Amino acid sequence: MRNRNSFYCFVILLVFSHLSFAQEENPLRTGADRLEILLPMIQGKKVALVVNQTSIVGSKQKHLVDTLLTLGIPIEVIFAPEHGFRGEADAGELISDSMDPKTGLPIISLYGANKKPTAEQLKGVDIILFDIQDVGTRFYTYISTLHYVMEACADYLIPLIVLDRPNPNDFVDGPVLVQSMRSFVGMHEIPLLHGLTVGELACMINEEGWLQKQNCPLTVIPVSGWKHGDPYELPIKPSPNLPNQTAIRLYPSLCFFEATRVSVGRGTPSPFQVIGYPDKRYGLFKFKPKPTKGGDMHPLQKGKTCYGMDLREEKIAGGLDLSYFLRFYKLSEQGKDFFSSPEFFDKLAGTPELRHQIMEGKSEEEIRASWQPALSRYKEMRKKYLIYK
Repeated sequence: MRNRNSFYCFVILLVFSHLSFAQEENPLRTGADRLEILLPMIQGKKVALVVNQTSIVGSKQKHLVDTLLTLGIPIEVIFAPEHGFRGEADAGELISDSMDPKTGLPIISLYGANKKPTAEQLKGVDIILFDIQDVGTRFYTYISTLHYVMEACADYLIPLIVLDRPNPNDFVDGPVLVQSMRSFVGMHEIPLLHGLTVGELACMINEEGWLQKQNCPLTVIPVSGWKHGDPYELPIKPSPNLPNQTAIRLYPSLCFFEATRVSVGRGTPSPFQVIGYPDKRYGLFKFKPKPTKGGDMHPLQKGKTCYGMDLREEKIAGGLDLSYFLRFYKLSEQGKDFFSSPEFFDKLAGTPELRHQIMEGKSEEEIRASWQPALSRYKEMRKKYLIYK
């Protein structure tokens, strides 16, 4: 298996080294923009796509599906992750299979009856392209979909090409998941903020033996004109409740509230930018969640006036900030009842330890110190998979 792993990485590094000079000279181009690399690899093949609304090509933001069809590439099927092909479904909403009215192509949901493509669904497929924008957090489920697609490719020996995109939350921070907490909102033993692109993470999944059986035949078409540490703002919102860069930067810190009764602004114009609860002790700022088509039709604290914090104009440096959560927990005076779903909180955290530390009154500094040994081990492992140094 080690020889096979090395071969797959060799393909990735070969593609990258071939393009390294262009990366220095040209503006940012995502993997999907690099059609001069992609097209020779898929010419004459029957293609399946794992895509959503973020799968755009070029400055004109033409969808990858439309781009390939225009170029005469036969597309057999589209696979769609959480939120659907158009990115309009609520978080956690199960999605049925359908047909794209524009192209007539079948759309198979990987957030419905099955999360892993089946042999029947892949019948006649020669190669799969994965092109979905991630936001760099372990509990954002697009990377869980990536994992299951890689497993299917390994099972049926179907080549997978990952069209890479930059990481807009390019930090390494937070607790590292423990294996007992593995779930669809955390499948890998990585920190909450993993500091990888989707392509780099795919390499890690392959090489670390995290797939069930054998490795996936994997190629990554890398981004050019970007390296770790460079800022990146998404041209299209990656999911209904992450409408802008502020929400994306706050998402790693505020998502913990999803396991409490505190609203993170779902059902308002500013999801993941305001936080509050129907009690004036939480702050002077107020908002009222309401059903919002294309956002959340059943928001927490629907129709109630919530009091709390307005973070829309805050300067968000990035990374994981526990201060918001610790503040609300202390103000709640509810102790363990503050967590409406302790089990879900532990899955989001990737470990039960964080919840216990919060309930014990540990400071953010003490909590962060407890993460360091596992983070140090992860950072050392991560070095092997970095493409954009």
